[in-house]
Amino acid sequence: MRQIPAVSRRLLLGGALATGALAAGTGQAVGASAGSAAPVLTSAAPKRRPGQKSMIGVAYEPRRTVRTAVIGLGNRGYEMSAGWSAIPGCAVTAVCDIRADRTKRTADRLVQLGKPRPAEFGGSDTSYAEMLERDDIDLVYIATPWEFHYEQGRAALLAGKHVIVELPIATELDELWDLVDTSERTRRHLMLSENCCYGRNELAMLRMAHEGVFGEVTNGHGGYLHDLRELLFSDTYYTDAWRRLWHTRSTASFYAMHGLAPVAAAMDINRGDRMTVLRATATEPRGLADYRKRFVPRSHPSWKETYINGDLVTCLIDTAAGRVIRAEHDVSSPRPYSRINSLAGSRGIFEDYTGTSRTGGRVYLEPDHSGHTWHDFESYRKEFDHWLWRKLADDAANGGHDGMDYILQWRTVQQMRAGLVPDIDVYDSAAWCSPVPLSVTSLAAGGRPVAMPDFTRGQWVNHRPGLDSRATEMPPAG
Repeated sequence: MRQIPAVSRRLLLGGALATGALAAGTGQAVGASAGSAAPVLTSAAPKRRPGQKSMIGVAYEPRRTVRTAVIGLGNRGYEMSAGWSAIPGCAVTAVCDIRADRTKRTADRLVQLGKPRPAEFGGSDTSYAEMLERDDIDLVYIATPWEFHYEQGRAALLAGKHVIVELPIATELDELWDLVDTSERTRRHLMLSENCCYGRNELAMLRMAHEGVFGEVTNGHGGYLHDLRELLFSDTYYTDAWRRLWHTRSTASFYAMHGLAPVAAAMDINRGDRMTVLRATATEPRGLADYRKRFVPRSHPSWKETYINGDLVTCLIDTAAGRVIRAEHDVSSPRPYSRINSLAGSRGIFEDYTGTSRTGGRVYLEPDHSGHTWHDFESYRKEFDHWLWRKLADDAANGGHDGMDYILQWRTVQQMRAGLVPDIDVYDSAAWCSPVPLSVTSLAAGGRPVAMPDFTRGQWVNHRPGLDSRATEMPPAG
């Protein structure tokens, strides 16, 4: 956890990455849609080392208690530490942050909640490595700034721990591949902490898709549209302004996974279909500079910054089955919060964040509806409510992000304690995060289509369970 993070030259110099790929004429290419330019090549899938095997279908080894360590104790890590400690059969055994006062604050809070005091690590950018040497850690949860996720996630795998990482798990293509390979070599799972996949509407939408309610699913639309301008210019919310600084370094779709992942899950991406080609577009970067001009004093250090990332970055993604996903990212514009969360097919459509009902969703489905009139989503959500929400809604009510955090944490602990296969694996995680570096390449190439890697190395053709799971119990404590 370096105080002054290193900036990847690949992300900073996206044009060189794209030009090099084109000039080399090597790598992985998938045909683009008819009439479009040939896709920019991406690096070929690295060969597995001798003895290295897929992690698809590999269950956690069952255990009585999931001993969890937390790296990164800012806003997110601090709150999630308490969340992990509240799950039956989970104990927070260690906490770490480069700022030692944060480790003490977090440990004090856990004691106040009636939990055993975790071991405290902090004060150095290598404190997390010292913590990973402990033998009382089964799961490492990482909530540091984006630039540290790859390094810390990889170190945790090599230390023999399972890992859950906040978005994204890595920001470069070779890093994503390395996390896949490291997971396969160590036989430890790495999972993106994508709480939105456990949203109540998202899971109901997924079940409706799998039940054929939309007919043949043809397209989906998701994203992360969140006015973060006030927080980005806050001197306290994002430590050392790390998140704002990303807007000075790269043109990329930084955080669209919140909307992309649930749509991809509903389409069975990596479970019978896969994402093949990405094209990115971006508006001019106007929002942050305009906000600074109107609301930030001239003495503020942000006045030395130049913002280069477009306010709205849109990725159009093709799949092998002929579907299209539109994924958007915008944190620089004045607007109400939305993850978009829409799915459509030959027999109807669901749209979220419409404000038409208690659920926020609306539907138009044949043969139930006619007359070109939207209908309320509530009765459909009730019918297709996922078993996790039927079981845990009351417990999740006090959890963060409308209960999604609690559902994510409960399900992760349950799967580890019961010895189940994870709902979200390293291949899902890498695929959902790949638009970060691929959007850099596409934008640098003038919006050219970019071939998307197959992190499963061909196993995407096989249907297998995922988030649409069957009901199971949390093993009894003790």
